[in-house]
Amino acid sequence: MPLFYQHNINDSTKLAVWHITENEDFFLEKVTIKKEVTHPHKRLQHLAGRYLLQILHPDFPLHLIEIAESKKPLLSNGEFHFSISHCGDFAAAILSENKPVGIDAQRDQEYLNNLNQAILNKLQSGGEVFPSNAVLNGNFLLRVCIVNFRTCLSDVEALPAIVLKEGKLLHEQMQKEPKGS
Repeated sequence: MPLFYQHNINDSTKLAVWHITENEDFFLEKVTIKKEVTHPHKRLQHLAGRYLLQILHPDFPLHLIEIAESKKPLLSNGEFHFSISHCGDFAAAILSENKPVGIDAQRDQEYLNNLNQAILNKLQSGGEVFPSNAVLNGNFLLRVCIVNFRTCLSDVEALPAIVLKEGKLLHEQMQKEPKGS
């Protein structure tokens, strides 16, 4: 069971995050799907979000979920306030018995772009490796740039560990900086 994170915020509000590693059959044994979701991964995310609601409250009335004009799920009887979000292989849900709640599991693309730019600058100035970058759909990505004819397979295989080491250090630094710096 890959329950990634669960937190009881207070007596009436709970939050959970699920790392989706299961296939569709796992979720279909526990929850039903009302609307037709055709994309396989979106369908998994949809099912995982509803499964989380049952983890947060075993008697949650999944069959009463309606979709508002805003495309957000809700219970028209107001018995519970909840929000479901998903991003990649994660689904998140928050549930409250008495207050409106919301959750957004989207990755902060601006932060990831800034982190990748910082990693690129650090690696290029360090001289050990010299990756390049590409920007695709607004995402700043690192890419391998082999410019030396003496580059061998062991050099290429070492690159991910070097990037990961520098990336972790820079991420820790960036997390300590005040917002807006």
